[in-house]
Amino acid sequence: MARSIALLIHAAGAALLAAVASAAQEKPNIIFIMADDLGWRELGCYGQERIRTPNIDRMAAEGMRFKTHYSGAPVCAPARCTLMTGKHLGHAYVRDNVSVKPEGQLPIPDQEVTIAEVLKGAGYATGAMGKWGLGPVGSTGDPNKQGFDLFFGYNCQAHAHSYYPDYLWRNGERVTLDNVPPVPGRAKLPAGADPNDPSSYRAFVGKVWSAERIAQEALAFVRSNKDRPFFLYFCPTLTHVAIQIPDEKVAEYRGKLGDDPPYLGDQGYTPHPTPHAGYAAMVTALDSQVGRLLDLVRELGLDEKTIIFFTSDNGPVYGRVGGADSAFFRSAGDLRGFKGSVYEGGIREPLVVRWPGHVAAGAVSDHIGYFPDFLPTLAQIGGAQPPPGIDGLSMVPTLLGTGEQKKHPPFVWEFYGYGGQQAVRDGDWKAVRQECHKNVRGPLELYDLAKDPNEQNDVAAANPEVVRKMEGILAAEHGPSEVFQFGRRKAQIPER
Repeated sequence: MARSIALLIHAAGAALLAAVASAAQEKPNIIFIMADDLGWRELGCYGQERIRTPNIDRMAAEGMRFKTHYSGAPVCAPARCTLMTGKHLGHAYVRDNVSVKPEGQLPIPDQEVTIAEVLKGAGYATGAMGKWGLGPVGSTGDPNKQGFDLFFGYNCQAHAHSYYPDYLWRNGERVTLDNVPPVPGRAKLPAGADPNDPSSYRAFVGKVWSAERIAQEALAFVRSNKDRPFFLYFCPTLTHVAIQIPDEKVAEYRGKLGDDPPYLGDQGYTPHPTPHAGYAAMVTALDSQVGRLLDLVRELGLDEKTIIFFTSDNGPVYGRVGGADSAFFRSAGDLRGFKGSVYEGGIREPLVVRWPGHVAAGAVSDHIGYFPDFLPTLAQIGGAQPPPGIDGLSMVPTLLGTGEQKKHPPFVWEFYGYGGQQAVRDGDWKAVRQECHKNVRGPLELYDLAKDPNEQNDVAAANPEVVRKMEGILAAEHGPSEVFQFGRRKAQIPER
């Protein structure tokens, strides 16, 4: 009932806004691309020197690049929840990765209103291609029950650890892939296998690479909806490890990245004979998929009718997990922290936005935003009314250079994984609390990001008034949760 009322309220407002927007101009198409575990510095336009990303770099040259943009969370499911619902982690329903049986993650409830529902109510065709992670097929979090006309890909993020599964989902139907048996996402090189013999790794490569199959569905969705406004949420599993990618794509980098010893699977996921080359190839493959979308939009004559966003869900993996090497590629630059951390390296993400004729080409923005901002931003672009009770702020004035960009309220992260963590950014001040499951009232660290962007110098002792202010923000922005509680390490999954 609550969700129905919320939908009716925002639908009424959406109808008014849609009428105004349609009178002024045709609704633009919206393509939102979100990579998986891509570090903010793994793109050429953000300073990457070892990996080629010519298409995303072209997006930046033809659009706007944001210097400081944040995910809503440092891991997969809660980041996607903050994106879809416009709520920060103090209010979001999903605040950590939580798996449910038989396959999938903690479902967002029926009363949550998503970007897809908002845009669908404004007349958009809606499609999600890639990885979902917000509720199993048939649950309240099923993408078809959260506003998407078409979903294709992995419903479950654990299933998505393999790029060679034996099935994917199209809405509620299993689509069989010719990978029999499916290739596991986690394994070690068998005892006695020669790590220097390429044939030792053949068991970790299948016939149908899911990343390509998902990209084909994304392109088909654009083609089939070219004559009406569409919203494509393209959320590929690239560049999440395991490093599983067709050999012909790895050839571009093999032997060109210095010493590249085999990865044997000893730090999770599957082995790879040349992990540096393999990981670089995955980033470039992602970039190629972005290029194919850009080219298709141009081919269909939709360039000036289509706004395209590119970002990533959270920071890069720590150390050599899965064979990835964030230190070698300087995936997070000099920022502190990696995936799973509320320090800058775990939540700072690239953001590139392209809309010829509307977003200034070659622009670099100092505006600071984060995932909850996308719901009100996309709603305004689509002539729709966002639902009440969200935490995000529209970035349209920054994107279009029209009107006044409102001052952003404090950025809040309340994350229940990796020991429990909290963070808040207010202006240049950022406070961090670690090990919240041990002590939710533990001391706050305090950093002046203007002087110390890499969070190396805790200045809490010298700034007690700022610390008290940050404590107050965290307390005020904490919403009770039926699922998550600091001190209780396991989520309490409600019965529905």
